[in-house]
Amino acid sequence: MRVLRPRRTLAAFLGALLAVGAASSCTAARGDDARPGGGRRAALTPFEALLPAPVSARAAGPGYEVGPGTVVRTPWGSGEEVRRVAELLAGQLRRPSGLPLPVVDGGGGGGIRLRIDARAEGVGEEGYRLESRPDGVTLTARTPEGLFHAGQTLRQLLPVAGPGTVPGGEITDAPRFGYRGAMVDVARHFFTVEQVKRYVDQLALYKVNTLHVHLTDDQGWRLAVDSWPRLAEYGGGSEVGGGPGGHWTKDEYRELVAYAAERYVDLVPEIDMPGHVNAALASYPELNCDGKAPERYTGIKVGFSSLCVGKERTYEFIDQVLGELAELTPGRYLHIGGDEAHSTPAADYAAFMDRAQAVVARHGKTVVAWHQLAAARPAPGAVLQYWGHDRTPAAEKDRVVAAAGAGHPLILSPADRLYLDMKYDLTTKPGLAWAGLVPVKKSYSWNPGTYLPGVPESAVLGVEAPLWTETIATRADWEFMAFPRLLSLAELGWSPAGALGWEAYRNRLAAQGPRLDAQDIPFYRAPDVPWGQ
Repeated sequence: MRVLRPRRTLAAFLGALLAVGAASSCTAARGDDARPGGGRRAALTPFEALLPAPVSARAAGPGYEVGPGTVVRTPWGSGEEVRRVAELLAGQLRRPSGLPLPVVDGGGGGGIRLRIDARAEGVGEEGYRLESRPDGVTLTARTPEGLFHAGQTLRQLLPVAGPGTVPGGEITDAPRFGYRGAMVDVARHFFTVEQVKRYVDQLALYKVNTLHVHLTDDQGWRLAVDSWPRLAEYGGGSEVGGGPGGHWTKDEYRELVAYAAERYVDLVPEIDMPGHVNAALASYPELNCDGKAPERYTGIKVGFSSLCVGKERTYEFIDQVLGELAELTPGRYLHIGGDEAHSTPAADYAAFMDRAQAVVARHGKTVVAWHQLAAARPAPGAVLQYWGHDRTPAAEKDRVVAAAGAGHPLILSPADRLYLDMKYDLTTKPGLAWAGLVPVKKSYSWNPGTYLPGVPESAVLGVEAPLWTETIATRADWEFMAFPRLLSLAELGWSPAGALGWEAYRNRLAAQGPRLDAQDIPFYRAPDVPWGQ
């Protein structure tokens, strides 16, 4: 999903990059507001600073002071899940405030009150209503998931550190798209479950509800599979640059799934096929057409590997691997890749994807694949993830539009807007630039509902920001490349189209700076965002 390069000369490409760099330099020369970490952001009320922007927010009267006597209340009989949401919220508020914030049963009395109302209007299944008055804050939703999202909004209404006052007023909120995702590639460089859990917490704060994990590629296989143990034991022992790699045990994967689920983040695992499979081919000679295993691979080229489409053993392999993965994954989706299969002839690719999609269905899951599946035969209900860009050939886009018209939902991940591994500017040290530079403004300034001509908003399942790790080997580099562009994804996925606009957004983004600092996130201080106090 990274190197579908346009046919243009190197000189033209460098010229385009230099033009963007010059524009950035001109911007940086305009004044304080353009300097990284400099300038003064607009004075925003707490409601105005919320990110993603809510559907409606109305300030009204005095608010509620959160202090030593504050409790978090759940109604009698509200159930174990609501209690769990309350305990998690109390824990999230205790750390910055230093307050005890006990969770108590009983809806009467002051404090922070959680309330389920199946008839709540204007909130849907994920939305909520937040009301703040001097006697307390009431969070109302139809579902525990909605209460969780209300709690994340409440966190932003309170100071980054220490106790404070929730401003008086009311918020009514619900998401624009049901799928709001981020992807991390643990195959090119290995990352531990603990690091991915940290990302889950960061995603959940901004109401991102899906984590797509790219588990396998040419450079490494990252999940233990009982029926094919050498995949992890041998295929997991490499990564880009020749490092030791690593893999997750099944218990570690289960731990991540459970941790994410508690924060209403669904895990979508990806086993890429029929290409991007050198780690598997190196582990098992029988998966190769000639029966000979290649060496493990530590470079960053793509498109050179393929499963042997003509062997029945190949289909036993994918059935067993996907079967074990389906058993571990409670969510509805399994991602089977399907991109950059340059070593698989087109007819073989279509035949293979027919059988792979049938395997996914047999294990009770719904297929997600990169948009190249549109050139084959997408199964009924299959979801296509579009990662094209402004220079993607029209014929390729037309196939995606036709698939959407045939009823296949789309996840939009345009590489020149939402690929988090693209460099911000010419000085960015990690990252790639094959899709061009992606400054923060570009990551935000587009409309998913109208992005692909011929695809109505109703055909868009949502948006996702992938982070590929060919050049990213540390937590610091990961978070530098993800933040603050991940917040663009969060707002595009959640906020109504009418709330989107760069001038207002850049001030709200700047207001998140202290919150990112408090989480020890080494984020990129975009020069056109007024980060100064």
